[in-house]
Amino acid sequence: MSEQVFQTRYETYRTAVESYLETLFAGRPDWRDLYESMRYSLLAGGKRIRPVLTLEFARLAGLADWKTALPMACALELVHTYSLIHDDLPCMDNDDLRRGKPTNHKVYGETLAVLAGDALQPEAYRLILTAPGLDESRRAACGRILAEVSGADGMVAG
Repeated sequence: MSEQVFQTRYETYRTAVESYLETLFAGRPDWRDLYESMRYSLLAGGKRIRPVLTLEFARLAGLADWKTALPMACALELVHTYSLIHDDLPCMDNDDLRRGKPTNHKVYGETLAVLAGDALQPEAYRLILTAPGLDESRRAACGRILAEVSGADGMVAG
């Protein structure tokens, strides 16, 4: 694959991911501060490598329309974001900045930051389990894999 083809594909995927993430939790009147806190970190930028790779793997695996994999790809970004929010907390790394912006707990307070991270994780599973275009067994398999790689035997343990 040429560098130009790679860059074009990367930007196509990244733009699709950003658009999908933008729609999440927007305009939720209930628990507005919580959803704002979730969106603050989720939309804080980044290269979106995990979801971009997921979409490219879906294409390479022969998925007829790579957009079918968007919920799964974005679920990975939700889990990644929750882990960053928790990692930045005073009880962990106590970081003040993330991607050049004040960390979630610096803007919304520790309690809301913990809740935002906690809420992003099950939302990732909701995206997977309600994904249109995939049958139930594939959605279940995606959820199981995410649980394995993001739990105590995976990401949480380092």
